[in-house]
Amino acid sequence: MRFSVTNFIYRYCMILYAITVNAQSSKTIQEKIVTPNNELNEVVIKKQASLVKYAANGTLDVNVANTLLSTSSSVNELLGRVPNVIVAEGQISVLGRGEAIIYLNGILINYERFAAIPVSQILKIEVISNPSSKYDAEGKAVINIITKKNIENGMLGSASQQVTVSEFAGTSTNTLLDFNYTKGKFSFITNYGLQLGKGRELLYTTRTRPNPDEYMRSELTTDWKRQFNNYSNFGFGLQYTFSEKNYISLAYSGNIEDLGGVVESRNSISNNVGNSFYATDIAKNDVLLNQFINLNYNAITDSKGSSLFIGTQYSNYNGTVKDFIDENSWVEERNAEKYLKNNVDNTINIISIQADYSKKINENTKLETGAKFSNAKVQSGTDFLVSDVENGGFEPDDQLSSDFRYVEKISAAYFNYGSSLGEKFSFSFGARGEWTNYNLYTTANGIQEFKKSYGNFFPNVLLNMDVSDDLKLHASYVSRITRPRYQGLNPFVIYQDPFTTIEGNPNLLPEKTHAFEIGSMYKKFDFKIGYTYKIDPISGAALRGDTPNSYILRSLNIEKEHTFFTSLSRSFTNKWWSSTNTISMNLSKSIDNFYEYALGPVKPQIYLYSNNTFTIPNLFKVQLLAWYLGDKSYGLRSENSRSTVTVGIERNFLKEALKINFTANDIFHDFMVSGNYDVGQTEIYYHRTYTTNYFKLIATYSFGNSKKQAFKKTEIEQSENNRAR
Repeated sequence: MRFSVTNFIYRYCMILYAITVNAQSSKTIQEKIVTPNNELNEVVIKKQASLVKYAANGTLDVNVANTLLSTSSSVNELLGRVPNVIVAEGQISVLGRGEAIIYLNGILINYERFAAIPVSQILKIEVISNPSSKYDAEGKAVINIITKKNIENGMLGSASQQVTVSEFAGTSTNTLLDFNYTKGKFSFITNYGLQLGKGRELLYTTRTRPNPDEYMRSELTTDWKRQFNNYSNFGFGLQYTFSEKNYISLAYSGNIEDLGGVVESRNSISNNVGNSFYATDIAKNDVLLNQFINLNYNAITDSKGSSLFIGTQYSNYNGTVKDFIDENSWVEERNAEKYLKNNVDNTINIISIQADYSKKINENTKLETGAKFSNAKVQSGTDFLVSDVENGGFEPDDQLSSDFRYVEKISAAYFNYGSSLGEKFSFSFGARGEWTNYNLYTTANGIQEFKKSYGNFFPNVLLNMDVSDDLKLHASYVSRITRPRYQGLNPFVIYQDPFTTIEGNPNLLPEKTHAFEIGSMYKKFDFKIGYTYKIDPISGAALRGDTPNSYILRSLNIEKEHTFFTSLSRSFTNKWWSSTNTISMNLSKSIDNFYEYALGPVKPQIYLYSNNTFTIPNLFKVQLLAWYLGDKSYGLRSENSRSTVTVGIERNFLKEALKINFTANDIFHDFMVSGNYDVGQTEIYYHRTYTTNYFKLIATYSFGNSKKQAFKKTEIEQSENNRAR
C-alpha cells in the first residue's frame, strides 16, 4: 500500500494527541490522589533526558538506555529506530552519506559480532557523519555503539525474555543473559543469547520486456518462511589491570545461525510462445558458525593522557548449506518435476594486528597515528546435483557448481592532528593510506583468475567555529572507500527458481566517496547541508541470463553518483515530555552508460522523524516513535515511500529491578521496500515485505551489587570482518 506523507502525518498526530491527552489526564488523577481535598503538596518530578545531543562537528549522540530504543530485539532493529539511520535490504546507511561501518566503544567490529551485542548493555549510539582518518576508510559513515559503565567493583547481571507475536510471520522468542564480575585487578564478563521461532520475508517481482519481437512478462513471488532452529550468540572475556594506566584483555565470542524452514517460489511466465508456470520449494538447512579471539593491550603513557593500543584478532567463519529443492513446472500443458541438491561449504579466516598511539601535546592539541595489517583467506565450494526422481539418481550440474578462492592483504597507516586557534576556532586534519593486494580464483563460467595491487590515499579536514554561546559552525571534507563484500565477489549460485539466481561478481571494483558538509548549531536547532560524490558506486540489478527468460541478480558498479542533502533537527524536554524531531531532504542522481539503464526523473526524497517519551511519575512511561521516508527517484531507479509508527508502554517493579515493556511495532505495517527500474530492455518492479508488524512483550530482571563495569573489552579495528557478511 502506497503511503502519502499527508496520511502519515495525520495518523501520527492523532496518536500523539491521544497519548498527550491520556498523559495529562493520568497526571491530574495522580495529583488528586497525592493531594487530597485539592491541597497542593510538594511533588518532585524528574526532568526527562533528551534522546539526542548534537555535537558541533556534526556528530549525533543518541541515548538508548531507558528509551523505546532499548526495547529492540537486536542492534539491527535498534539502529532502524535511530534518527537519520536507514536499515533495509541488509544495509545500514546514514542519510545523505551511505552505508556505515559499526564500532563498539571506539573499536571497529564485524557484522556478526555487532549482531551479538546485548541491547540491554547499550548506553548510547554515536552517528559520526564526518569520521577522521583515525577511523577505518571502509564505509561512508561511522556508527559507534557505547556500552554502559558503572562505578564500583562487584557483580552485575541481567536476564531478559522477549516474546514476539506477528500475524505475518508467527511467534518467536529471544532469551538474553549477561553477567559481569570484578574483584581487585581481575574482571570477567560473559553473555549468551538465544533466538527461536519464525521469521518471514516476502518478495513480489515483475519483469517485463514490452518489445513485441521478444515479449516476455514474469510474475515472481518468493516467500522466505524462516525457522530459527538455533540463533545464538555467546562470549566471555578476561581482563587484568596492572595499574590505573594499563591493562591487558583476552576475549572470545561467537555466534551460531542454524536456519531451517522453506523458500517458496512461484513464477508465472508469458511470452510469444505461450504461458508457463514454475513452482520451486527449497527446504533450508543452513548452518553458520562464527568465532573470534581478541588479545589487546592498552596503556596511558604520560601525565597528559597520551595513550597506546596494541591488539590482534583472529576471526573464523564456517558455513554449510544443504538445501533440497523440489521443482515443478507446467509448460505447453505438460507437467514436469525435478529435484536438486545445493551443497555449499564456505570458510573465511582473517588475522589482523593493529597499533594506535595518541599523543596529547597540550589541552587543545592532539596527534593520533597508527598502523594496521590484515590477511584474509576465503574459500568455498558449491556442488549442485540434479535428478528426475526424489530419492536417487542425482548427477552433478557443472554450470551451477563452482569453486572459489580469495586471498587479500591490506596494509594501512594514518595520522590525525587536531588543535585550536584562540578560543573560537578549532580544526583537525589527517590522512589514511592503504595498500591492497589480492588474488581471486574461481571456476564459475570457466576458470577465471584475477590478481591486483593498488594503493589509496584518504585525506580529511574538519573546521569548527564558535561564533557565540548559541551559534556554532562547522565545515568538513571526508574521503572514504567501500570494498565489495567477500561473498559479493564469489560467483557461486543461490538458486531461487529455474530462471532466477543470485550470483556474485568477481569483477566488482571498490567504491570511492568524497563528501563535503557545512553545518550550524543555533541553540537547540541543528542544521546541515552537504554534497557527496561517488565513483564506481556498488549497486545491483536483475540482468538477463544466457536463456531468453532467465535473470541473474548481481551486484555491479555503475559509473558515478551525485547526492545533495540538507537536514534540520530540534529536540526539547519538559517535566513529562521529551521529543526529538528531524526533517531532511536528499536529491541524488546516478549515472551509468554500460548496463543500458533507462534514464528516469530526478526527484528529492523527504525524511521525517519524531521520537516522543511521556512519563507519568510513579506509574508508567509511554513512548511513540515514527518516521517517514518518501519517494525517491535518482535517474536510474525509483523507490517508493515507506514509514513506521511504533508505540510502547513500560513500567518498573521491585525497586526498578524488574522492567516490563509492551511494544506495538510498525502498527500500520507500512515498512515495505519497493521500486522500479529499466535495464537491458526489461522493466522491473519489486515489492519486499518484512516482519516489522508485531507485538512484543519484554521482561528484564537485573541483579547484583556492582556499579562499575571494569572490563574494558576492545577489539582490533577490522573492516575486513564487515565484508564477510
